[in-house]
Amino acid sequence: MKIGVITDCFKLPLEDSIKLAGELGLNGVQIYATTGEFSPSTLSGDQKKKIKKLLKENGLEISALCGDMGGHGFQIEADNGERIEKTKEIIDLAAEFGVSVITTHIGVIPADKSHPRYSVMVDALSKCGSYAAEKGITLAIETGPEDAKTLLGFVKDSGRGVGVNLDPANFVMVTGQDPVEAVEMLGEFIVHTHVKDGIMLKSTDPEIIYDHFATGGIEALNVADYFIETPLGEGKVDFPAYIEALRKVGFDGYLTIERETGKNPIDDIKLAKYTVEKILKVNEQ
Repeated sequence: MKIGVITDCFKLPLEDSIKLAGELGLNGVQIYATTGEFSPSTLSGDQKKKIKKLLKENGLEISALCGDMGGHGFQIEADNGERIEKTKEIIDLAAEFGVSVITTHIGVIPADKSHPRYSVMVDALSKCGSYAAEKGITLAIETGPEDAKTLLGFVKDSGRGVGVNLDPANFVMVTGQDPVEAVEMLGEFIVHTHVKDGIMLKSTDPEIIYDHFATGGIEALNVADYFIETPLGEGKVDFPAYIEALRKVGFDGYLTIERETGKNPIDDIKLAKYTVEKILKVNEQ
């Protein structure tokens, strides 16, 4: 397995983040591609050449692009036409950079397949997934508000080009799903993962939490009432067991470090890299 990092987590400009990832000896970086420096609408040809050169100089590849557009994902049918087209632009960008995975939150998948929202979301993901598959790319749904069983059924219904970006902390913090059990269930569909840790403080309906994120961002809800994202090792994710479960299902892709909160993200990222490397060495013995 390889170790990467989401560039935004360094809280630095993109070029500085790429250089730092190289200095830390990471294998790859995940880059946001919906807005900002690396979005299809802002990247010029010269900028693309510059970033490709910078990645090569620092011995890095792009583990995945983040195509998360925020809001309610693909829940609202009237919004999906524009969101599908924007996703296709990100898929084209990924193909240009030789990236095989795009991760995204898609909204809250209903557990009941007869819910009207379910078919709306399947239709949107099927269209995006088919387009991605034609270019050798997988659109990976990030684990979040639903349990593994619900997500597995949805991925199967969405068809080719749709997979899973497994974030164990999202399961632990929001749904209470055991990440090891999730890996065992979702195995063949996992194409990318996040390394993040956390603790659930109070159980609640995940749909309430994600609706607050969609309408007002993280500031709209005092998430500290419900969960805390922690430095790796201080939360409830059993990383040795989780990584071993990934190995057993044949996953050999990226463990991409994500640190969204905290006063010292660079130190936390260094700690995560060191911890994951130790676990991988033990698993190899």
